[in-house]
Amino acid sequence: MAANTRAILAAALLCTAPLALAASVACHVDYGGETQTLIATPVADPYAVKAVAFGSYFLFRIVVRDKPADLASVKIYTYADRDDGPAPIHQATHPWPPLASGPWGFTGLHHVYEPVRDSELRYWCELKGEP
Repeated sequence: MAANTRAILAAALLCTAPLALAASVACHVDYGGETQTLIATPVADPYAVKAVAFGSYFLFRIVVRDKPADLASVKIYTYADRDDGPAPIHQATHPWPPLASGPWGFTGLHHVYEPVRDSELRYWCELKGEP
C-alpha cells in the first residue's frame, strides 16, 4: 500500500472514530405541569448567558464555567420578571465538575415559589458527558 493511500485511510478512520461527548449540564425545569430540559455548556463570559422565560413571571439561567480553575462552577439563577427589571429570587452554586449525583442529579430537587401569583417552578440538574 502506498504511503499516500495509508495516510488517507488513517485520516478516514480518525473521522469515523466516536467523538467524546463534551461536558454539559442538563437542567430539567417543570413549570405549570410541563417539563423542559435546558442544556448549558461551559462559557468564557458568564454575562453573555441569557435567561429563559417560564410563564410570565420566572426567568431561569444556567452558567457553567470550567476556567479559570478558581472560578469553575455551575451557577443556577431564578429571577422574578418584574416591570422594573429582573429580580433574583433564587441562586444555587455547585462545584465544577459536579462531585456527586443522586436521583435528582447533582443539584437535588429545588422548588422556587412566586408569592403574588402563587406559582411554582421546580428543577433539578445533571451532568452530561465527561468534563
